[in-house]
Amino acid sequence: MAKINASDAMLKVIESWGVKNIYGLPGGSFDSTMNAIHNRRETLNYVQVRHEEVGALAAVGEAKVTGKIGVTFGSAGPGAVHLLNGLYDAQYDHVPVLALIGQVPTFNMNTSFFQEMNENPMFADVSVYNRTAMTAEQLPAVVDEAIREAYAKKGVAVVTIPKDLGWAEIEDNYVSSANLFQKPMPIQPNPESIQKAWNILKAAKRPLIYIGQGARGARQEILDLAKMLKAPIMSSALGKGIVPDNAPEYMGPAGRVATKPGVETAQNTDAVIFLGSDMPFQGFFIPKEAKYIQVDIDGSKFGRRHFVDLAIQADAKATVKALLAIGEELPATPWYEATLKNKQNWVEWLAKRADIESTPLAVESVFKEINAIATDDAIFQTDVGNVTIDGVRLLDISKNQQFTTSGWYATMGYGLPAAIGAKSYYPDRQVWSISGDGGWAMVFPDVLTQVKYNHHVINVVLTNKSLGFIEAEQDDTKQPHSGVDLIDAEFGAAATALGATGFDVDNVADLKAAFKQAQEVDGPVVINAKITDDRPLPVEQLKLDPAVHGEEAVREFAETYQTEGLIPLTDFLKGEE
Repeated sequence: MAKINASDAMLKVIESWGVKNIYGLPGGSFDSTMNAIHNRRETLNYVQVRHEEVGALAAVGEAKVTGKIGVTFGSAGPGAVHLLNGLYDAQYDHVPVLALIGQVPTFNMNTSFFQEMNENPMFADVSVYNRTAMTAEQLPAVVDEAIREAYAKKGVAVVTIPKDLGWAEIEDNYVSSANLFQKPMPIQPNPESIQKAWNILKAAKRPLIYIGQGARGARQEILDLAKMLKAPIMSSALGKGIVPDNAPEYMGPAGRVATKPGVETAQNTDAVIFLGSDMPFQGFFIPKEAKYIQVDIDGSKFGRRHFVDLAIQADAKATVKALLAIGEELPATPWYEATLKNKQNWVEWLAKRADIESTPLAVESVFKEINAIATDDAIFQTDVGNVTIDGVRLLDISKNQQFTTSGWYATMGYGLPAAIGAKSYYPDRQVWSISGDGGWAMVFPDVLTQVKYNHHVINVVLTNKSLGFIEAEQDDTKQPHSGVDLIDAEFGAAATALGATGFDVDNVADLKAAFKQAQEVDGPVVINAKITDDRPLPVEQLKLDPAVHGEEAVREFAETYQTEGLIPLTDFLKGEE
């Protein structure tokens, strides 16, 4: 029987699962696996990052846009610790990731050796599978099981590898289970529950369809159900792109990372069907008295966010198809017509703001240029902060584009690493990272990674010299600004010094020129757009209706947020009824 180093055998298993890329930074305790990565360089692409956190977030970014497992690694001690931030993002957003962790040789373990740590407890909370290989022979089997668990439980699997075990020769006879892997069959809904759901929705005067990640892949069915029910559609922020942004009945999300029509629609519904969403802020917007139908494959989520009138433990797409099969097209209602007009009013207001020419720039003008050159299958890896609000509202995801962000964990510094992951897997697709200056400063040295691999990623930095999302929170709690001011930086010039093509712009003419050149150059581009430090419209605190908030409050709100032209949903409802 042929012999093989245990780390090589482990990587063969990883490759058998269709893994193309592995992200990380070498360390002494990981030498045996680095040797295997070198040996397998023709069949497994190693992406060298400059910080392990970036490697973990790159693996997460790849997993989010592919649906396949991402793989990252770190050496014993600091390398392993640096992975945690990215791994927690994977845990919170339920994506499969495998983390390979270096460990000192077995004969140095439990001796207080250099960089030795008891690593398993450190990863216990973040992982769905967490093991240390105990023999060389079991290493491929442990990794095989780790990948199965990561897929089955949609989370992080961690395998710690003592250095000497990776070097040991074992028989090359392990048979991967990858060819046996099957996606679970969609759970079909109970027909009685479907009839009850239809009865609730048909009887409602203001029905709403709310979709989350569990409804991904059901675009046409959801649009058909909205047409049948004459019901608007909303999504979680992470659900952006499940249905096209330009669909008239799509209102966007509710919450703070949200849109005006999304918030107002949620606040005024009397019956909602939640499809594959566990959005944590539902209780702040969906009325307590609204009829509530919750559809999820995970029954443990029922009732977590709202009183549930009808729970359906089933696949979201299968549930929508079942509703379509028994339902009939209902007539248009004042509610439906008012929500469509409200959405159109919002679109027109945003479009006017996109034409503002100012120095510094209005953020809407930056996104106008992004949308102008974005391809039909562009990938937008969006950072955390005000940029998330802007991305949800202003990016046009109406074709086959993809939008991701660090959703529930909400780590700053997500955009650039996630773009490395997306571009590594899809070298021929247009990939963007969009960040605020706060998040960008955390990770921007890894522009060097994009330069090294000649990644044509367009990185947009929105520089407002503030941690604006937190600044707004401090304003809301009536406290002085503390720790939120940032000094200015020429990130474009800095990127040029690192080997990328960089631009620093603060006016529309230079902005347009930068975006034109961004399409023509090879390698990474960094466009540092200097924008005003204006708070995004706080749609969760709207004051547009004098009958509700009083004339003076509406006037002050309009002066602060330039809401001229925005019409409250209540006005459209009055006009329809």
